[in-house]
Amino acid sequence: MPKLELLKKYAKLIVEVGANVQKDQLLVVRSSTDTNELARLIVEAGYNAGAKAVKVQWNDPYVSRSNFDGMSIETLEEVPPWTIDEAKYFVENNGCVISITSPVPGLNKGVDPTKMQRAGIAQMKAFKFYQDHMMGNHAQWTVVAAPNAVWAQKVFPELEENEAVEALWNAILDASRVTESNDPIMEWEEHNKRLLSHNEILNNYQFDTLHFKNSVGTDLTIKLVENHIWAGGGETSSKGVYFNPNIPTEENFTMPHKFGVNGKVVATIPLNYQGNLIENFWLEFKDGKVVDYGAEKQQETLKSLLEVDEGSKHLGEVALISYNSPINNTGILFYNTLFDENASCHLALGRAYPMNVEGGTSMTPEQLEAVGSNQSMGHSDFMFGSNDMQIEGTQKDGTKVLIFKDGDFVI
Repeated sequence: MPKLELLKKYAKLIVEVGANVQKDQLLVVRSSTDTNELARLIVEAGYNAGAKAVKVQWNDPYVSRSNFDGMSIETLEEVPPWTIDEAKYFVENNGCVISITSPVPGLNKGVDPTKMQRAGIAQMKAFKFYQDHMMGNHAQWTVVAAPNAVWAQKVFPELEENEAVEALWNAILDASRVTESNDPIMEWEEHNKRLLSHNEILNNYQFDTLHFKNSVGTDLTIKLVENHIWAGGGETSSKGVYFNPNIPTEENFTMPHKFGVNGKVVATIPLNYQGNLIENFWLEFKDGKVVDYGAEKQQETLKSLLEVDEGSKHLGEVALISYNSPINNTGILFYNTLFDENASCHLALGRAYPMNVEGGTSMTPEQLEAVGSNQSMGHSDFMFGSNDMQIEGTQKDGTKVLIFKDGDFVI
């Protein structure tokens, strides 16, 4: 474990820059039992920031695995009404949310994929109101990370358990801009300014399409929605509070048109989905929809991801990240989307973020659909960046602009 003072600095950053907890606001912390030390420090930091109450939602991935093994599909599909009532309470009382991610790679290997799919769909349907609220930025939310032993040894297989956990802690803190000697809050202010500057450049172009091409097989054209907005770094909630949804983050992202994606994309980093690693996979799109796909490992898991609902076969996000990025330059494969998506250009299957189109956060689902926004219960990022990625943008008048060359921004 890092020094206590360093972890307290991390917790303060999460509360004040990530969620930006306001005075007398309700704070919800989601944590696994493996990440209890960080959760406790976040609770303390939350009260120091003026939270009126901090509610912790504990989970245990090993218990969840036992539930998949022991319960019938019908029982797994049951959503206890008190859990829905709790989520409604958080929404109605302006609760902001901090989620600590700590995956256990491979934990769900061997679980019947139908069980996982049906249970996931039941949860998504029951909590759609909650997802609408959070993805619409009607309250602050942030996702952060803390290690567990299994994850750490997956990332650092050459190290003993304690050394691997220490190494993963160091990697997480470095990526989050937290060191013993710095002021991470000030560093994040500067980092957000850089990301916002890139957003402004991209927004001024208002590209009609983006064309991605590299040597591993990606040749993909993505149409962007009219009046799209590039975002990245901090966001402003509908109540006017500035917050950072992800710590760390390096991306600039926007909204693809649901029916405007054509060609093939080849993933360059494994995707950890529901505790299973999908490796060496590809997707082929026609008029926005996945019409063919394949994976070297966990193809059934990929199939399950694509069959969550109709929208899960369409894209909801396209994100640009230089290959020469701080996280990619570590040379570490984290097996965790929070980090790996910030090391590589990525796409997301499923729901689009309403704030990526002008006026989107005040639109109805029907209005969002009308502008080309993808609606889905899911949102799953996957990475496809490479050191030879070329991206060309085409403006509405046909002007072509080179955005990426050899994996990096050139605008």
